[in-house]
Amino acid sequence: MSEVVAVSSEGPTLDDAVDARFGRAAGFVLVDAAGGTRYLDNGASQAMAHGAGIETARRIAEAGATVLLTGVVGPKAAAALKSVGLAVVEGMEGRTVGQALAAYRQGKGA
Repeated sequence: MSEVVAVSSEGPTLDDAVDARFGRAAGFVLVDAAGGTRYLDNGASQAMAHGAGIETARRIAEAGATVLLTGVVGPKAAAALKSVGLAVVEGMEGRTVGQALAAYRQGKGA
């Protein structure tokens, strides 16, 4: 399976800011190995009273993501992400989605 990177984002493009939140992020820009992008809206999880991180982890895994770039992941969401086999890189806030991808690809992480 090829790598698909999900980046928590405040909008649908590579120029949008990384959303510091994971479970209640506005959405996720998904980038495949060929550089193709698509947007996964996370509005349903934003409205949840509890369990947003767990539900969001399930949704991005179902969308084919293998790596997550985000700001902060809470402990329950971290366990859910681990259970679905996603690699997680935190501390990406303060960058655009494109900048976060470039940093990840250069091996710099946060």
